[in-house]
Amino acid sequence: MSFQKILAISGKPGLYELKVQTRSGFVAESLLDGKKITVGLRSNVSLLSEIAVFTYNEEVKLIDIFKSIATKENGEATISHKETDDKLKSYFREILPEYDEDRVYTSDIKKIFNWYNILQPKGYVTLDALNAEVKEETAE
Repeated sequence: MSFQKILAISGKPGLYELKVQTRSGFVAESLLDGKKITVGLRSNVSLLSEIAVFTYNEEVKLIDIFKSIATKENGEATISHKETDDKLKSYFREILPEYDEDRVYTSDIKKIFNWYNILQPKGYVTLDALNAEVKEETAE
């Protein structure tokens, strides 16, 4: 289970796992309902492993934020992305105290919590899996 194959596709809800590449794009499977979709090369796609969050000093990789959440929650689900903006921001400040409030929007924070809660029951954000993922990235 690697973040290298987990995708966020603009305009599509949830997260997807990359299954196979085709001539005109690729096939991805939804982590929400298991349905497979074809995605064209023109679609705006982001790999979770490449996403980072702005802080005042540097950019922090999404996997490190997931690791902080998993540590705080002992590997369990976190708060819902549907909580109030103030509650989401204060919780996020506990996870990443130095995040740049001018460049990280509430919608970004909601996505992070939503993605974490999608990945958690699938076993992607357990402490063991995240530690292995971080070791794999630092070895590259």
